[in-house]
Amino acid sequence: MTLLYEGREWNFDKLRRAYDAVAQIATEDLGLDTYPNQIEVITSTQMLDAYASNGLPILYRHWSFGKRFIHDEALYRKGYQGLAYEIVINSDPCICYIMEENSMTMQTLVLAHAAFGHNHFFKNNNLFRQWTDATAILDYLTFARDFIASCEERHGVEAVEHVLDAAHALQTQGVNRYARHPRRSLAEELAREKERRNYEQTTWNPLWTTVPGNKADEVPAEEAIPDEDRNQPIEFPEENLLYFLEKNSPALRGWEREILRIVRNLSQYFYPQRQTKVMNEGCATFVHYEIMTRLHERRLIDDGAFLEFIHSHSSVAFQPPFTDPRYGGMNPYALGFAVMRDIQRICTDPTGEDRAWFPDMAGNGDPFGTLRDIWAQYRDESFLLQYLSPKVIRDFRMIALRDEAGVPYFEVAAIHDEQGYRDIRAMLARGYECARSDPEIEIVGANLAGDRKLLIENRVHDGQRLSAASARRTLQHIQSLWGYGVRLTEINAQTGKPFADGEFEA
Repeated sequence: MTLLYEGREWNFDKLRRAYDAVAQIATEDLGLDTYPNQIEVITSTQMLDAYASNGLPILYRHWSFGKRFIHDEALYRKGYQGLAYEIVINSDPCICYIMEENSMTMQTLVLAHAAFGHNHFFKNNNLFRQWTDATAILDYLTFARDFIASCEERHGVEAVEHVLDAAHALQTQGVNRYARHPRRSLAEELAREKERRNYEQTTWNPLWTTVPGNKADEVPAEEAIPDEDRNQPIEFPEENLLYFLEKNSPALRGWEREILRIVRNLSQYFYPQRQTKVMNEGCATFVHYEIMTRLHERRLIDDGAFLEFIHSHSSVAFQPPFTDPRYGGMNPYALGFAVMRDIQRICTDPTGEDRAWFPDMAGNGDPFGTLRDIWAQYRDESFLLQYLSPKVIRDFRMIALRDEAGVPYFEVAAIHDEQGYRDIRAMLARGYECARSDPEIEIVGANLAGDRKLLIENRVHDGQRLSAASARRTLQHIQSLWGYGVRLTEINAQTGKPFADGEFEA
């Protein structure tokens, strides 16, 4: 066997040879199923620009993206922050950005990690398949950029920025967590938007230009509402705030509704990534480890390249201890990789403990088939609840601490015994449940016959209440989109009673 490359320098011929070798191992040895790859080589400045736009290759303009670019660039230039080796986009074809500053070994690692590990997870995980549309995201991003640019030309940058500011403030409350509303692909959304614009053009009447206070290029708000949404009763409660405002706000014009729809669709696109951080990074880290190890075993990369890879991999999969100043919680790369390597061990060389805890997969002799099924069927919460083993708990030296308000000490609530393993696993899994980290906010009513005040409730779990200042600022954004008053009440989820100091208005 001849080496794929020698030394640190890379060129496109070496990249092609490395890509072909990585692809062969990924498909033939690991059985991965991926979208076609589109590899883009970018500079560090372009990587910072991709950071600012959430990693998306095309996006509309907004001041917050520039602010983030300046912040990240300042930290990077001063050496306080490094850059990712890659960014990968959940699209078809799958776009993988690699930095030109990388060495050839790092380029090979990135191809294995992103172009095949992340790519396989994006294509096969059921959460992504259910909630995202990889085939149309690039076209939709192009539409979003062009539509918002046209709105800025017609209505002014400040007017568009005002709507975007409010939509961005509400974007985490602008996703469908359950299949309550009819799900449409992004391609269908584009087709519906064209129908709405055609409707506006065919029903436009020059008489509108004679009405005082109306501009000739503006369409009345009611004309922007799709036919199937007209005269529909308002349903309560509603958890998707952006959806509700887009469909029911009496104050929004057609182009403003479309901007809310754009932000809502992009928020939905990112929602599965929030729920699969450990699994997605664990899958990619496991895949790159297997591929790079096999390249070395087959003498396609030399010892120096493998040592460079091991150094980088160890840094990525390092979990600082609780007493380390670098500790910031569980490293998703480390935790996901450790659990997946443990599943591989259980499938091939199980212990008695493994057979008792995982009888269905212990000793089945098919680690990659087992992992492919897990990558397709689970998200972080259910993955950890099902597959975090006592061995990984011991390796990470996990224990459970109970901290109660008013008590000046921690209580050790779970240790390394059978019940303790189960309690630790359940507590850690709950920490990855988005429904617990996001406030449970719902629109519960509107006084449509009176002052049109919008009524919102926040159901408080485990005493996790809203910041008063943040709640008031966010309510101002809701009020600007609704056009009338808004009241938010915090409710104790256990008792159903409101908090005495838990009412905010705008």
